[in-house]
Amino acid sequence: MPLLDITTLNTQLFATPAIVPALQAWLDAPEAKGTLLGAWAPDVGTLNDILLLRQYDDAEEMIAERTRTRLSDNPFGCMEHLRGWTADSYIPLEFTLPVTPGDYGKVYEIRTYQPKLNGMVPTIEKWAEALPSRQEYSPCSVAMYSLDGPTRFTQIWPYESANHRAELRAQAVAEGVWPPKGGPAWLSADMVSTLAVPLPFSPLK
Repeated sequence: MPLLDITTLNTQLFATPAIVPALQAWLDAPEAKGTLLGAWAPDVGTLNDILLLRQYDDAEEMIAERTRTRLSDNPFGCMEHLRGWTADSYIPLEFTLPVTPGDYGKVYEIRTYQPKLNGMVPTIEKWAEALPSRQEYSPCSVAMYSLDGPTRFTQIWPYESANHRAELRAQAVAEGVWPPKGGPAWLSADMVSTLAVPLPFSPLK
């Protein structure tokens, strides 16, 4: 089973255009580990960030890339444009793999829940039952649960626009397809949603 991570770069005001070439070079460097799956700039949510989704064959590969970054004198190749960065490790739900690069939408929703302390296994079970029908409305790029930090369940969904997202979600809810039946009972009220646009070099577009 591969591991995923979401790396969040906290950037200076309006710095994304200046960051993109150097960041792409950093990710493509011969010594880089992991495979880039997605790169986005939030448009609704916490602004002046860049979000990276990467996949690793195993924990050793992930640790090697984290070490490369932590010990670098110019992390991500664009330190002068950064205020900070964080990385969160995830295990993907097997039934949402593989994460397949391609053109899926102009807006991606990155949505994170905090399940109740005993809620992760029931949440995964409910998703396994309900997701095939939900994906008839729109695809899910991946769903995953956290390995570090607070217990989190994160999903990534592409849409043509924010309006398209609202319409499809409303339709799925109205027709009783979503949320998974019984699923919300295992979630806390701590939820965050970000709408982000793909950067030019993002494999998920």
